[in-house]
Amino acid sequence: MPGIKYITGLLTLSLLGTFHAQEQEKSGETSVYIKGNALLTPIGIVNAGLEHQISEKFTVQGDILISPWKSFAGHELQYYSVSVEGRYYFKEAFRHWYIGANIAGSRFNVQKWNYWKDTIIVDEETGIARKTSDMYQRGYSVIFGVTGGYQFNISDRWNIDVYAAVGTSQDFYKGYDRSRGDRYDGATGYNKSGEILPYRGGVMISYKLK
Repeated sequence: MPGIKYITGLLTLSLLGTFHAQEQEKSGETSVYIKGNALLTPIGIVNAGLEHQISEKFTVQGDILISPWKSFAGHELQYYSVSVEGRYYFKEAFRHWYIGANIAGSRFNVQKWNYWKDTIIVDEETGIARKTSDMYQRGYSVIFGVTGGYQFNISDRWNIDVYAAVGTSQDFYKGYDRSRGDRYDGATGYNKSGEILPYRGGVMISYKLK
């Protein structure tokens, strides 16, 4: 897919730029921030990370997202992901506008939002009628994306990081019917799908460790 090649190229260029900057701009003192997503915490979803400065304008961030809900408002919402991102700040590290390249891997047991309604679907081959609200998906994803954001300082050690990311998600999953206990998709292995979508975002409250 052209989208995969484009985003993979951005990721490669960002990482190469990061390593080059590290060699060319060694300045001694660097900063590290620990951060948590203020938008997700109130609903019991953990999104935390570390952002490490490697040059005047480049940082690397690693973060995790844990959504442990076997049932959230009647829908499966178990989602676990690990993400690595290279960031370039236009002014200086941890200050103002930046762009980044992100790669993430996830494991999920969720119900897609468009399955929440009680729509009846009849399988043409078997004649089995199913409600979409009983159908959910279990599998894993590999995601490549680009991030844009703005980070501003509120004290000597506290920052606020507002960001969003969009990318291509390559998904491998199996579809299940909660009420019948069987698979609704009729496949023997994993289904495969790919789509471009927003997949990360929020407001990170950041604390400077050093």
